[in-house]
Amino acid sequence: MTAGIASQTGGGQTDGGQTGEVQTGRSLAILIAGPEYERAHHAFVLAAGALALGRRVILFGGGAGVLALCRDWSGLVGASHDETFRARGVAGLETLRLAVFELGGEVLACEAGLRAAGLDEEALCPEATLCGVTRFLERSADAQILSL
Repeated sequence: MTAGIASQTGGGQTDGGQTGEVQTGRSLAILIAGPEYERAHHAFVLAAGALALGRRVILFGGGAGVLALCRDWSGLVGASHDETFRARGVAGLETLRLAVFELGGEVLACEAGLRAAGLDEEALCPEATLCGVTRFLERSADAQILSL
């Protein structure tokens, strides 16, 4: 399954033919800052692509972005777009999430965001670790940080 994701996300890109080796680069930290499906989808596309290239990835669901890390992510605004994406040959959110988990992405969920959403830790997918923003900042201290 992850080989297909690697091809859909651009995985396996080389250094332009100079040596034929996969580039790894520095760690990538991605903050999902809102409850929108498109933000979450793009965050997981970027995470899966970076992992396929051998980069270390830290993905943090902050605030309402924690909804993307729940077992049931249908509460994301625009979650119905997933069906359209899949019908058009684009990897759906569940496929991307599984790829990130299988490829070893570090997935962190904001404790305050989970509380603000009225959810408890049982709502999270088992691969997510509940923590505060300080842990995300510690883990991503030397990483390239993207906020979506």
